Amino acid sequence: MPAFHASHRQAPTETRVADVDMQAEVQITIVLRPGVPHGPEIYAPGPGLSHAAYARKHGTRAPVMHDVRIFAESFGLHVMHADAAAHLIRLRGTYAQAIAAFQPEGIGIYAGASGKRFVARTGHLVLPDNLAAEVVAVMGLDQRPVAKPHFRAASAAAKPISYTPVQVASIYQFPTGLTGAGQTIALVELGGGYEASQVAAYFSAAGIDRTGTLTSVSVDGTQNAPDGDPNGADGEVQLDIEVAGSVAPAANIVAYFAPNQGSGFHDAISAAANDKANAPSVISISWGGPESSYAQQDIDAIDQALAQAVALGITVCVASGDDGATDGVTTGGVHVDFPASSVNVLGCGGTSLPKGSAQVAWNDGAEGGASGGGYSAKFARPAWQTGVTNAMRGVPDVAGDADPETGYQVNVDGTATVIGGTSAVAPLWAGLLALINQRTGSKAGFINPTLYANPAAFTDIVEGNNNGFSAGPGWDPVTGLGSPLGGKILAALSPQAA
Repeated sequence: MPAFHASHRQAPTETRVADVDMQAEVQITIVLRPGVPHGPEIYAPGPGLSHAAYARKHGTRAPVMHDVRIFAESFGLHVMHADAAAHLIRLRGTYAQAIAAFQPEGIGIYAGASGKRFVARTGHLVLPDNLAAEVVAVMGLDQRPVAKPHFRAASAAAKPISYTPVQVASIYQFPTGLTGAGQTIALVELGGGYEASQVAAYFSAAGIDRTGTLTSVSVDGTQNAPDGDPNGADGEVQLDIEVAGSVAPAANIVAYFAPNQGSGFHDAISAAANDKANAPSVISISWGGPESSYAQQDIDAIDQALAQAVALGITVCVASGDDGATDGVTTGGVHVDFPASSVNVLGCGGTSLPKGSAQVAWNDGAEGGASGGGYSAKFARPAWQTGVTNAMRGVPDVAGDADPETGYQVNVDGTATVIGGTSAVAPLWAGLLALINQRTGSKAGFINPTLYANPAAFTDIVEGNNNGFSAGPGWDPVTGLGSPLGGKILAALSPQAA
């Protein structure tokens, strides 16, 4: 069987400590190509296709689904779930069966300095000839973490300026008289969790009449599981809920919890996009990692799930990262964060929002964090990204308050705190879009071309840098088009509604 080149993985930098237990159970997600490839029509603004129409037009072909099932079962792997509309087949079996089927060049158990263990593979996988052209990714045999949350707590010594999310929305002139009623915001979370009573107490103390529901969805067995560490994933989850829920108090919020690995990231996005019951109109993602840290197949699979969301009329807002132009890569060069670098998302960068003076690009130094931004090494510049002279996709598209020293007043694990980071900007924009969707009565869909055609709908950020690039007039690879003028964003997305 030929090598599947997109599956190549370098060995982890952590220490290999053991062999895998060949009789232990593993879950595999096989991501397949759409029956009809996504074309430029998916980028038309508006509500997109229904789930049924998408399945008819783009669903993976039945013979391909059949051939994957036959191949998997020939090695003893059990088909847990098959969904042609979502382009995936999920398998369960032992490591011995999965290794026999896909033949990784190396696989083992690794441990980092914290002692946390994970399974990782090296080299290529293989595929049978009849499936090689149909498979986008074989995910699950590499379980190293691929993303981190993009939030930063304010320094205790800094005595930060801080705002409630409602105050930030007011400064950015979000449309008033709207609550997000009838909308659902999806949050992708790769760990942590929330206690509903603590979240409710936050909204009550803030005087927010929160009428929207808050529910969680388990993906690949991962549950809503708060660990009591406000500096860990709990901080991300609760920041997302409290920002989005404050800005759009009547919008329903659904948190999709998945394991922090390539398959988990893909499966959470796919689960949100294909959720017919909750039917989110906006997805907010505040997790990511440098493009260079992913296998190519993982980028391909996640990007395909994001493209499906676009085709379904779902707007996806993604934090651009908190480590400036290097994105935390210590081996040199400039890097951007994925999935913020996908052409299928609204990349959300960061500003500092002082009281009484103009916004500048967020940059608190190497240790304090800075707005992620730069140029993709994976995606070419799309035609709609005007004002960008580089041949590659520029990141971010838009910005908002992300400086923890001008941060958001939230509550994490029952304790009041101030948090910043681009993690706050993605749910802020998601909340704005929920308000706009309520006002227009329709999903905004893929908004990037419209936003780039309406620069006057933004406060242009012209000062500051991210330790690699500088802010300046027009779009820049630090703060994008700038921070929103909410009423003008509404007017741009629906002139008749404004």
